[in-house]
Amino acid sequence: MTLLDDEPQTGANVPEWRVSDLAQAIRRTLEGGFSFVRVRGEVGRVTRASSGHLYFDLKDANAVLSAVSWKGQAARLTARPEEGQEVVAIGRLTTFPPQSRYQMVVEDVIPAGAGALMAQLEARRRKLAAEGLFDVARKRPIPFLPRVIGVVTSPQGAVIRDILHRLRDRFPREVLVWPVAVQGTTCAPEVAAAVRGFNALAPGGRIPRPDLIIVARGGGSIEDLWGFNDEAVVRAVAESAIPVISAVGHETDTTLIDHAADLRAPTPTAAAELAVPVRAELAERIAGHGGRLHRGLRLALRQRQQRLGDLGRALPRGEAILGAAGQRLDLLAQRLPAALRRAVAKGRVRLGEARVGPAILRRALHDGRRRLEEADRALQPAAERNGADAARRLAVLSGRFDLAAGRWTVGRTERLAALAPRLGIAARRQIALSRTSFGRVGNSLMPGLVRTLLERRAARLDALARLNETLSHRATLARGFALVRSGDRVVTSAATAARESLLEIEFADGRLSVVPRGQAPRRREATSPGQGSLL
Repeated sequence: MTLLDDEPQTGANVPEWRVSDLAQAIRRTLEGGFSFVRVRGEVGRVTRASSGHLYFDLKDANAVLSAVSWKGQAARLTARPEEGQEVVAIGRLTTFPPQSRYQMVVEDVIPAGAGALMAQLEARRRKLAAEGLFDVARKRPIPFLPRVIGVVTSPQGAVIRDILHRLRDRFPREVLVWPVAVQGTTCAPEVAAAVRGFNALAPGGRIPRPDLIIVARGGGSIEDLWGFNDEAVVRAVAESAIPVISAVGHETDTTLIDHAADLRAPTPTAAAELAVPVRAELAERIAGHGGRLHRGLRLALRQRQQRLGDLGRALPRGEAILGAAGQRLDLLAQRLPAALRRAVAKGRVRLGEARVGPAILRRALHDGRRRLEEADRALQPAAERNGADAARRLAVLSGRFDLAAGRWTVGRTERLAALAPRLGIAARRQIALSRTSFGRVGNSLMPGLVRTLLERRAARLDALARLNETLSHRATLARGFALVRSGDRVVTSAATAARESLLEIEFADGRLSVVPRGQAPRRREATSPGQGSLL
């Protein structure tokens, strides 16, 4: 074998690659072979960049795969990757030439299998139930006919159209739609914010406050409905002061919001049916009740009329009731003249038997006189006692008044005597003052002062004199009383007067001397001019 010097070396005919060309070729090969993959693994090292891209690792016991979810895709992920969570990532494989590594571009992330997802859901359900968020006692009744209905759902899709169509068919109401994402990472915060936003509306404001809230979404897998299992959504529904109807998924789908809501509807259409009654059925029911009411009233009136007629037939006729009474009245009217004649005849007989005459009148007068004398004898001792007591009190008062009048007169006399020198001095002083420049004025005032003083003293003296006359026993005598004396002693009883031989009776106009019955008469001169003696 001959070795030629110009023979090319082994592999010298393989084309050469630039680094970038090779990297692109590898990328095309990788993306062409793995354009759609589902990778199951444990999430590790989750990082969200400031640009909004989400970076994380997928790993198992033997390898690690880098994964990235771009900003637009990260917002639509079914579940947010969390470190340590086992998930299934859906996407495609590609390369990153600047670092000579391959990675997975993730379009969606779901929990790894229903078992793990249901375990997480059950743990959350037990936690919220322990806090009492699912208690039946805290659920509020749904209003019978809400004025405004708030709907939390996506503005696109068949759900909102089904709800509006069903409300329009049953009972049109005013509807407020709060648009939200019903799937993805933004679903839970938007639904929670919508429920709290409806509750924050002021009653009577520019935007009407709903009387009922419907949270609705169409059917889907448990991953699609995962946002309605979020703890924030459950708490917002449980705290809502407005009653909430949950209509998430189909009849077989169950989420945590169904337990927290005041009422669960199997579908969004059923939620609209539970929210309002059927207007036609309601009108028909009202009309039926009205018809029953009218029939009942007519029946009651007929029964009352029939009862009244039966009672009227049972009553006797008016002629039968009044006929007997009229007949008795006619009979009594016929018997009345004869009865009056008999009564007059009996009165005449009794009057004739009485035989009224002078003897009967004299007997009646005698009896009356006797009764008057007995009354006079009964009243005389009391009258004598009262007269004696009055005379005695008058005598005592008269003596006291005479003594007081004497003292007053002596006192006034002494005061006048004491004032006389002072009046003389005052008169002389007045004369002296009259000689001054004011003499004429003083000369005119002095007589007036003296005259005024004398008039006051005279008026006072007259008043005391009238008081003396009023309190004196003579005023009492002037009213018709008399004062009986025996010498200087006042006689106050008939027994004392009977023992005296001569009595003196004082009247208002004079005195008389009398002799008691059974005593020898004696003459005594009258004490007053013109007064005679009584024997």
